Amino acid sequence: MSIGKRMAGLLLAGSLMWGLFEGPANAREVDDSYTIGQRFVRYQGQYPGIAWPGVTFGQGQSVLFDRPYKNTGTRDLHIDVFRPVGAARRQGIVLVHGGGWQAGNKSHFYALASLLAQRGYTVFLPEFRLSVEAPYPAGMSDIGDALAWARDHAVEFGLDPAHIAVGGASSGGQMAALLAYAGPSGLFGPGAGRTANALVDLDGVLDFTTASALSFENAAGDTSAAGRWLGGSYEHAAAKWREASAASHVGAKSPPTLIVSSGIPRFTEGKDAVLADLKRHGIAHRFHAFSNAPHDFWLFEPWLPQVAQEIDTFLSALPEGASI
Repeated sequence: MSIGKRMAGLLLAGSLMWGLFEGPANAREVDDSYTIGQRFVRYQGQYPGIAWPGVTFGQGQSVLFDRPYKNTGTRDLHIDVFRPVGAARRQGIVLVHGGGWQAGNKSHFYALASLLAQRGYTVFLPEFRLSVEAPYPAGMSDIGDALAWARDHAVEFGLDPAHIAVGGASSGGQMAALLAYAGPSGLFGPGAGRTANALVDLDGVLDFTTASALSFENAAGDTSAAGRWLGGSYEHAAAKWREASAASHVGAKSPPTLIVSSGIPRFTEGKDAVLADLKRHGIAHRFHAFSNAPHDFWLFEPWLPQVAQEIDTFLSALPEGASI
């Protein structure tokens, strides 16, 4: 179904709700082209052993769904909080879903969030504005506010406000990396609240401007996923493409960084420069690449539990008293 048809359906649904509420529902454009089911069908014949993820809750585990964390002026944005089982750690993590900056849903991280909660982490999954609703930097402002919200509510969840990491997958990994490296400068809101103590990037592009990245991300020009998000092709919006490249913001105060790759180079373009800069500044970092894995490896067995283990191992190694 086209985006136009989906929009028409939303508008019709809004008009039908008129009689049930005091006024009409606010309709907004939604792109539902990126789903776990759609990707599973695509990958089923390519990756032997691929299996649906399952969300199994441990005893005492709880989830707070759809807590409002921000009002955009036209609607509320919500965040899900996966609370840990057993001995809780003082470390939390905000995870930003993928979907080409235009689609996807926070529910795509439920399986991974559950596994991390079972390892003692508090996991925050924010909703944010996608490019079909508002272009860059709106979504960056949203996830920055989500990180600030998690820090502001850290004590409520038994966390240390200085120990909230940010992570994401695919386009969400790109956004998480950009927030981790540029957030403290105040680019997306007051920097103190937008400071993460670690970054987890799952197959997220780190530099839009390399020749390799441009050959993919800019191939369709203004209508590419990145072009729609950044307000035009590289030729038409070069300054935004450079600003949105996390690699250009790495510095001496950047947080410890874990990059997990599918092994498909295009999705972590820029990682060599980032890792070199982190090494030069003496910042802890780790790169792990799967072999013969799909781009969306965090969504499926057998890679999902391995991703949780990689994240747990990396965050567990961070000094307890360290903060950025």
